[in-house]
Amino acid sequence: MDKYRTKNMTTPKEYHNIQLKNITLTYLLERKPVKNINLRIKSDGSVCVSANNRVPVWRIEEFIIEKQDYIERAIREYSKKNTQELASKQYVDGETFGFLGKSLCLKVKEAETERVETDGTYLCLYLKQTENFTKKERLVQQWFKEQTVQVFSEIIESVYPQFEKYGVPYPKITIRSMTSRWGSCQPVKARITLNAWLIATPKGCIEYVVVHEFAHFIHPNHSKQFWAFVESMMPDYRERKTMLRGYGTR
Repeated sequence: MDKYRTKNMTTPKEYHNIQLKNITLTYLLERKPVKNINLRIKSDGSVCVSANNRVPVWRIEEFIIEKQDYIERAIREYSKKNTQELASKQYVDGETFGFLGKSLCLKVKEAETERVETDGTYLCLYLKQTENFTKKERLVQQWFKEQTVQVFSEIIESVYPQFEKYGVPYPKITIRSMTSRWGSCQPVKARITLNAWLIATPKGCIEYVVVHEFAHFIHPNHSKQFWAFVESMMPDYRERKTMLRGYGTR
């Protein structure tokens, strides 16, 4: 079980991991003066549990396991809803798309050469048939996929030398959409998984997630030693982490 405690005099918070039937769940545990164990699942799929200080973690996790069918079902439903919201895009002038902390306004233009470009304010979609929804959707999603691979790769290349001297192997990188975490690390398999939705956040947030996951090769937990190591690699990680929380996950 991994955990990380944040300093808060009124409501101490800890992040824990627990293995359920089909998923490894990361949940936020908040200690509050409540009588019962309370569980809440947010719209982004993250799970929050509140309990009295007297309730041991093992009892809380028994409660979570009792509710695991409900939890997994709710996470799947929220994931489906989030996917549907993305699919609800009509790809018309004025729609906005999150990219590296900015909200890009879509402009659809007729052109012989089909492509997608951005000037940092607008996302310009050029294509022959401006009413062809399927083509517009494919071009925009392909552009985001390419940008995600490129940006993530550049950040990983810039961060890795900091960890190479500690004997950390260059990891295999997996990018996929996730609802409850921004990234994960499997040190034994030398694999890092990054959430594709990170492309909507500022570059500094992506750098923080990459450093966070690389640090797990040295400390495969969320101990004080882990966070001290993260700080040695990225002194302003707290500010970046706070900024990232504004985007919903983890």
